[in-house]
Amino acid sequence: MMTKILIVDDIKAWQDYHKQVLKNIYNNAEFYTADCAKDGYQKLLEHNNSPFDIIITDLQMELDFEPKHAGEWFVEQIKELKNYYRTKIIIISGTSSIRPIAENLNVDCIPKSTAVNFPEAYDSVLL
Repeated sequence: MMTKILIVDDIKAWQDYHKQVLKNIYNNAEFYTADCAKDGYQKLLEHNNSPFDIIITDLQMELDFEPKHAGEWFVEQIKELKNYYRTKIIIISGTSSIRPIAENLNVDCIPKSTAVNFPEAYDSVLL
C-alpha cells in the first residue's frame, strides 16, 4: 500500500533531506511538499478525502501567525480535520522550544540537529 507523506518546510534542502531519509523507511511512498503552513493547509484540504498518512512540518516558516509559530498553527489546523485523526504528525525544527510545543500539541518531534546527525531518529517516531 502507498504511504502518502506531506513535508512542510520553507527550506527546499530540508524537504529533500526528509524525503531522502523517509525513502529508506518506506519503499512505497508518495511525497507532497509545501513551502509554508498556508500551502500545507491547502494540500490538507485538497487531499481531505484521501488523507496523508504522515505529515512532517517545520515550526518557523511564515510570520503570519505570531505569536505562534506557523508550524504550530498548521498542526492545530490538522487536528481540526476529522479525516486526519489517524495521521502521524512530526514536528522537525531547529526551534529551541520544540519539545514543549510538540507536547502541548500531542505530536512527536525531532530537533533538526538530531535529524541531521542521527537519521535513525525518524525510525523511533515512525516505527
